[in-house]
Amino acid sequence: MAVLVWHSVPFSSDGPESRSPPNIVRLNDIVQKVKAYQPGADTALIEKAYVFAAKCHDGQMRKSGDPYFVHPVSVAGIIAEMKLDVSSICAALLHDVVEDCGITDAQLKSEFGDEIAFLVDGVTKLGNINFASKEDLQAESFRKMVVAMARDIRVLVVKLADRLDNMRTLEHMKPDSQERIARETLEIYAALAARLGIQWLRIELEDLSFRYLHPVDYARLDEQVSAISKDTDKLISDVVTRLRKMLLTRGFAVDVTGRRKNLYSIWRKMKRSDCAFEQVQDFIAFRVLVENVSDCYAALGVVHSEWTPVPGRFKDYVALPKPNMYQSLHTTVIGPGNHRVEVQIRTHEMHRTAELGIAAHWQYKNNTGGLEARDAARFAWLRQLMEFQKDVADPAEFYDSVRGDLFPEEVYVFTPQGDVKTFPRGATALDFAYAVHTDLGHHCHSVRVNGAIAPFRHKLRNGDVVSIETRKDQHPSKDWLDHVVTGKARARIRQYLRERERERSIRLGRELLEREVHKRELSFSKFLKGPQLKKTLDHFKMQSADELFAAVGYGRVSVASAVEIIAPEASEERKSLEPGLIEKTMRRMQPKTTDEGILIEGMDGLLVRFAKCCNPVAGDNVTGWITRGRGVTVHRRECPKAMELDAARKVNVAWASNARMDLPVDIRVTTNDRQGILALVSGVFTDHKLSIREANCRSETDRAVNVFHVHVTDVKQLRTVMRDIEKLTGVMAVERI
Repeated sequence: MAVLVWHSVPFSSDGPESRSPPNIVRLNDIVQKVKAYQPGADTALIEKAYVFAAKCHDGQMRKSGDPYFVHPVSVAGIIAEMKLDVSSICAALLHDVVEDCGITDAQLKSEFGDEIAFLVDGVTKLGNINFASKEDLQAESFRKMVVAMARDIRVLVVKLADRLDNMRTLEHMKPDSQERIARETLEIYAALAARLGIQWLRIELEDLSFRYLHPVDYARLDEQVSAISKDTDKLISDVVTRLRKMLLTRGFAVDVTGRRKNLYSIWRKMKRSDCAFEQVQDFIAFRVLVENVSDCYAALGVVHSEWTPVPGRFKDYVALPKPNMYQSLHTTVIGPGNHRVEVQIRTHEMHRTAELGIAAHWQYKNNTGGLEARDAARFAWLRQLMEFQKDVADPAEFYDSVRGDLFPEEVYVFTPQGDVKTFPRGATALDFAYAVHTDLGHHCHSVRVNGAIAPFRHKLRNGDVVSIETRKDQHPSKDWLDHVVTGKARARIRQYLRERERERSIRLGRELLEREVHKRELSFSKFLKGPQLKKTLDHFKMQSADELFAAVGYGRVSVASAVEIIAPEASEERKSLEPGLIEKTMRRMQPKTTDEGILIEGMDGLLVRFAKCCNPVAGDNVTGWITRGRGVTVHRRECPKAMELDAARKVNVAWASNARMDLPVDIRVTTNDRQGILALVSGVFTDHKLSIREANCRSETDRAVNVFHVHVTDVKQLRTVMRDIEKLTGVMAVERI
């Protein structure tokens, strides 16, 4: 095969500086890699998939100007680097032929079999369904992938390789697309790579996302790290030599290496600790590989005897592995020259798992893609994710909840029976109750942590033993949402509150309809049992009487319009008797839209309000909610307040194409506390012809936190202003709040 393609290989975990240009590679190179780790592989199938994909993508070009076929071959190369099976490599080559080339699922099955067709379908976005927005499509496509990857984890690995190659060529996209894709990559795909334990992939996705989300911070930090690279390299060499010598002289067989942490990891530490780069001390990590588990602990004792350990900085992931199978001993010590250094001690097998994650344990049952029982138990979070998506009807809410639950930092908590539960850092005792069982959460009355009474909002710490006491008359309230952080707990509480709200709306809607029907001297019970009910439901495209009552109760369907269908003769007679009254009533019920910038699907003449909890501006992804007596309230799609509302009240809204309105927004700017910085920030607003309506500025030790209330015309203007402020020397962070 003489076809030449570009193929990017994954760079090492030492950071972005080790990333090299793509190399030209032939199909034969991928085949040879596969034969090296799987000698009996059916490489003819790989060649067949290669030729098939090449023909399908013939003539298609990427935004970079390269032939599109560069992309699937690059993805296949990444999969081969991870030593996956032939089906995974074929799926990588074919992953875009359904979405971009018009190939059907049936054709794929016919050519390559059910297994490869299933993997391709799991990676393929939902292209043939109409969605109200790109965000709905994105969320539902993610849900589809979750369902597929719960059956076969290879779906997720191929998707991660696909996303990695797209991130490597992101410079050819528009700035808004770069920001959107990078944010999704950081919040979802880098976190999923961490969950699978594939550390090199997580690191590269994080750094690439960081580069596009915070370009100024990225460039500044890259320059700072490069400026001290010589000193850092000398320190790494010195510490590696001393570590190796101290362990070899005591009889250990060791392999010692050192590296700088990746840029995103350093930047996140700076933000979390609220410090400058010069104050980050332990951004160098050293890895010690030993022969067995007992040597791990013995080597730790040697390191602590030679160098002073930093209190509170020891973590034992050997005895208590992370959910992604990661095992290692972590300690921070005061090393040579009083530098803080992190030392990680693990066996060679642990290191292989730490780098490749689940790919290091690729054991399939009967070639169906299901994990062996040992590995499946370690990835129980996949099953939990699958069960969770069944319970959450709104794909956007599911997507948002998962995004929060994929947080990589975890705490380990015990039940009274000694079982270990894992939670994201910041989770509370109420999160614990819902993690054990929904009913335990719903009826949680009191909490005991380590034997002592604790509030619901108690933040869990490593080693806590938590027990829950319940009462049948205890039920969730709205303020419980302020005491939980996990997606499962939030979804369960929201679901309960929505059900209660729906019950109230059904009762209200039934009462309103029954009263109006009785005014026309008709029998409401006969309506419920007769053919007029079906006619009414068909008219409003509803399935049940309760759905109709709820719509009336919420104000989504007016009583008058419902009665016109229920009793058309009586409605016509009433109109002829009281035309003036009816017209006045309808005018009151349907006030004119106060803002022409919002389009409401299927409705006209409704009052539009913009939610103050999230302050949407033109260009934001928005959603609308019927509010009885107050028209439609528009929220930003990710607003947590909106997610507490019943989906039956939701209406599709969009900005008009010419929408340009002055709408309020709050921007928080964190800066160094120095003279003149506030004038520089204010100058940016002036340059963009924005008036500061209100400002709240306060000093905190060596920094200042400033909140500016301004009006902007659209989200594009807002982002431009924020980027320009971020470029100012002395500005530490710029956030929309």
